[in-house]
Amino acid sequence: MVRAPLSDRFQGFADAEARFFKALAKNQNRAWFQAHKADYEQGWAQPMKLLLAEVRERVDSQFPHVDLADEAKVFRIFRDVRFSKDKTPYKTHVAGILHVKRTGKITEVPAVLYAQFGATESFLAAGHYMMDGEQLARYRAAILDEKQGKEIAAILKKLERAGYEPGSAEVLKKVPRGFDPEHPRAELLKRKGLVVSFPEVPKKLLPSRALLDWVVKATKPVAPLVEWLTFATA
Repeated sequence: MVRAPLSDRFQGFADAEARFFKALAKNQNRAWFQAHKADYEQGWAQPMKLLLAEVRERVDSQFPHVDLADEAKVFRIFRDVRFSKDKTPYKTHVAGILHVKRTGKITEVPAVLYAQFGATESFLAAGHYMMDGEQLARYRAAILDEKQGKEIAAILKKLERAGYEPGSAEVLKKVPRGFDPEHPRAELLKRKGLVVSFPEVPKKLLPSRALLDWVVKATKPVAPLVEWLTFATA
């Protein structure tokens, strides 16, 4: 395999303390951001793009039953403030996502890896954060199916033992109407999505290429979850 030149390979983020984002949190104005935009692009946005591209290349073989998107997406730093009381214009983190190939919106398919690094927290996750109505119906049907349901329960149990934590955009207080509240997988039926957050990212790795190896190693175990969700909600 021909390696990409060093300029096209991940070498680490700007620093372990995310100083740019801490400064941005105190200077939420266009003039400051424009004066320091190059720090963001060179120290965070471009490295995120390179990190996700190399992760895709190195974990692709772990996902034999689904196709991964050809390119990962790095999210805009500009906040959508239309419906928010908080009108600060800039996010204080960089985030990106590597997902299963799609024909519509990113939210329609599971994420192989969601990565976020910033002023207050850094974390990784994978899965389907919030499902639409049709996807949720198919997900619940799969949970009820004995074979599929036991399979996802076993996948989650193994991930939890390895330090991954299940989550979702919303969890109902009770099992949805029409479902048995005593079902052995009742807790999964309450969810309106299903993701796992990864073990905590070692902050000291952020400015080095060693972060790539850590992320790749942490991403491989989520392949069964991502594949299960892909077929269960398709």
